[in-house]
Amino acid sequence: MISFARGAPAPECLDGALIADCARVAVESDPAVLGYGAGGGYGPLRDWLGARHGVEASRIVVTSGGLQGIAFWFEELLAQRPGRVLVEAPTYDRPLKQLARLGAEVVALAMDVEGLELDALERELAAGGVSFLYTIPTFQNPSGRTLSVERRRRLVELAGTYGLPVLEDDPYGLVRYEGEPPPSLHELEGGELVTYASSFSKTIAPGIRVGWLVLPTPLAGRIEERAVSTYISPPFLTQATARELIRRGAFEPNLERIRGLLRTRRDTMIATLARELNGRATWSTPEGGYFLWIDLPVDAGELLARAEAAGVAFVKGADFFPGTGGERSARLAFSYASPAEIEEGVSLLASLL
Repeated sequence: MISFARGAPAPECLDGALIADCARVAVESDPAVLGYGAGGGYGPLRDWLGARHGVEASRIVVTSGGLQGIAFWFEELLAQRPGRVLVEAPTYDRPLKQLARLGAEVVALAMDVEGLELDALERELAAGGVSFLYTIPTFQNPSGRTLSVERRRRLVELAGTYGLPVLEDDPYGLVRYEGEPPPSLHELEGGELVTYASSFSKTIAPGIRVGWLVLPTPLAGRIEERAVSTYISPPFLTQATARELIRRGAFEPNLERIRGLLRTRRDTMIATLARELNGRATWSTPEGGYFLWIDLPVDAGELLARAEAAGVAFVKGADFFPGTGGERSARLAFSYASPAEIEEGVSLLASLL
């Protein structure tokens, strides 16, 4: 099965020898990483992340993967500030599942090629009763779109006007293949209303399960309390492994190697789509990340059944909406399959249309 469904790095992106050596050194230099520790995470890593984001280390909470931090934040915000939750349409399906379990009323806001449509956001805010906005402004999952700088500035202005808490989920921002990175919402707003979430899953390895939140000071302690109540302390061994990889200067070279591997896959998918589906479908052209969004001339669910029978998998667009939407769209991940598999898989999909 050729998988365009897996939002995971290709196996060759993962440097097992490097990570294993970093783990060995982390334990040898500080055996305490094998025990319990502070609920907010491994101190040296929190210090580094705080310096990177320009905040005190106490405002960093390191979690067991980025999605765990998102779950803590959702729970805390809905408890403190009940109301409607605003998301992009489409948006990452796992947070939608979390919000459904929490019983949240979710309102999906339209997007275009520049990202979230802010007139739609402002209308919802003016109506009142909003708890928070969850957004992936850079190389969005599932669309691959990036919110323009002009819209980022306006979003921050709207957040300030309406006192809107925002969760900026940014696991893909460093996986950029071209273009200049825009400022984060967190940078533009200053971190009073915007919480920034990210992880090392795309830049080191998903198996180390290290994510983090950059939180407003009043929230940091409450989120850390939730972490302690959930798992006592996070796994310090993997957090110390990530810190050792950074300490020895391997983070940027490893990231550049990953970018090169994934850039080739992105380019292969776009070139093959242009060759095989020009005039029959339209798709996004992301400057980074793992995914692109394709609008199809047929129902994606019906196509998926035939595609899987032929040996190709993808995720149908409807999975990324809290209600209706995306029925003739799909998310294609180019991050996992090899370039040869991407060519074969896209050609197979084209033959089914």
